[in-house]
Amino acid sequence: MKRCIERLYGSSHLLNDDGQYAYYGRVGGCLITGNEDGVKHCAMNILYSLQHLGYTIPPQVDAGWIGEAGPGPSYLDPGSGGPENDFTNRNTAFMTWNLLHVAKLLREAGGIPAHGNQRTAWDSGEHFEWENPEYRR
Repeated sequence: MKRCIERLYGSSHLLNDDGQYAYYGRVGGCLITGNEDGVKHCAMNILYSLQHLGYTIPPQVDAGWIGEAGPGPSYLDPGSGGPENDFTNRNTAFMTWNLLHVAKLLREAGGIPAHGNQRTAWDSGEHFEWENPEYRR
């Protein structure tokens, strides 16, 4: 996942047609599986990284399955209990629907409004109607 996020950061300088960063108007979430603890820690890092890049993060868009600590079966291994786990299934369903709902809202709204977050406008001197701090001199 670190490599994936690093690759996303490698394209973070790209802009969309509205002059915003390229990941604006996209939603993100994460699903963590395995047989060790650390789901929340991983989700915090992933979701922070995604929002930092410009993704919109809806509520409750992380889900995970934790098997027994230490070596043991993974999610889909026979006898793991992963696919039958109500906690994981509920959180995965909530995550999926929240991602779909917010993606639809963004699509219908035409994305995140561009005013106030356009890199090209900022670089050209536009500071989005804030007073120039030079008045303090």
